Amino acid sequence: MAVPKKKTSKSRRDMRRSHHAIKPALASECPNCGERKLSHHVCVKCGHYRGRQVMTVQVEA
Repeated sequence: MAVPKKKTSKSRRDMRRSHHAIKPALASECPNCGERKLSHHVCVKCGHYRGRQVMTVQVEA
């Protein structure tokens, strides 16, 4: 059975976990309405994707 011979220091443990942080989602600008949207997703404000209307959006009163 594999057992560590020495205790892992806090520094070494934290350096290993340095890449575990959650990164913010990168948003791009919709070319149709200028609203911020996720890349490769339909714009929720205007319903356009890659220059085409792919979904209808209801306007709030």
